[in-house]
Amino acid sequence: MRPFMIALIVGFVSALPRASYAGSDGDVAKIVDQHVRDALRGGSGGVAVVVRADGRTLFFNYGMADRTRPITSDTLFNLGSVGKVFDTTLLALADQQGDLSLDDPVAKHVGELQQGADIRRVTLAQLATYTSGFVLPQDHPPWPDETFTLPAFIATLNAWRSDRDHEPGKQSIYSHAGFVLIHLALERRFGMPYGELMKKHLLDPLGLHSTTLPVASANVKQNPRGKIPEALRHRAVQGHSNEGVPIGVPGDLQGYYHWLGTGQMYSSARDMAVFLMANLGELPDREALQEAMRRARRGTFPTSRGVTQALAWEVHKGEQTIVDKYGGMDNASAYIGLIPERKIGVVILGNRGSMAVTDMGRGIILALARK
Repeated sequence: MRPFMIALIVGFVSALPRASYAGSDGDVAKIVDQHVRDALRGGSGGVAVVVRADGRTLFFNYGMADRTRPITSDTLFNLGSVGKVFDTTLLALADQQGDLSLDDPVAKHVGELQQGADIRRVTLAQLATYTSGFVLPQDHPPWPDETFTLPAFIATLNAWRSDRDHEPGKQSIYSHAGFVLIHLALERRFGMPYGELMKKHLLDPLGLHSTTLPVASANVKQNPRGKIPEALRHRAVQGHSNEGVPIGVPGDLQGYYHWLGTGQMYSSARDMAVFLMANLGELPDREALQEAMRRARRGTFPTSRGVTQALAWEVHKGEQTIVDKYGGMDNASAYIGLIPERKIGVVILGNRGSMAVTDMGRGIILALARK
């Protein structure tokens, strides 16, 4: 592996209240380095880190996007399940604007769900908090081989039956399939492909021009879930296993669902910095979106001692209350976490699977909060 590369870029936002953190840029760099560098030794790839504290944004970049390109703040990474907090922002915004209700049964928007099917009782809020009970083998290891076309997924939804361990509103079980259903419900409600819906209501208003869901491919049979736009794909990282073995190609899309609107989101550290600022309430001209983000982060379902599930986000009460989300695949790792009251936040994007990005992120956040 090439020697680590680290770059620090600092951005200032004027006319914002100063947060309680008062460390220097060098202090922040030492904290980030302490929590990140050891986790990257002995493997290919690297990470891009965003820190938001004291009204300023700092970027730190470690390692290589591929064999020839160093990671920068404009390099694109697969967000994995961190993309779900974009989904729930969109969902909370639609609820806030009266376009739908989080308490709507999903059947109100997905007409193919048959009378008598248990899935008809599930609400949008239950899907977004993993409390629907709806879970498929594809959501947890050991990973099966079966994949879904849209008709096959609809048939699976209609065949699903709840039981005492999978009762809507009674338990928390992580379900990616539930978010596929959220995408479908929002598409049907607004009559628009999911990627276009996300772009219109969230990405464009925030100026996130390097953040994208897959777009339609000319070869639908070869790329049924679409592809990352060509203008952005050349900036995407090469993904690796945790052992450093390349997996897929830059801009790779994985999954069990073979239709447009089910692929992963890609973004850069620079765009994620804006999304982080919005979640910290630091974009004065985007109040409606920021209110939707606050609503999405509101914990509603206790899952364990000190942990409450919100809409995709988890709320962890301890030394500080941290709201965060992890995303991981076999060739990518991502994390976003924040302490809203302290205006402190961190994003970590990695191009290796099974990286300890949650430990890194929480460690950095808590260290900043102690300053």
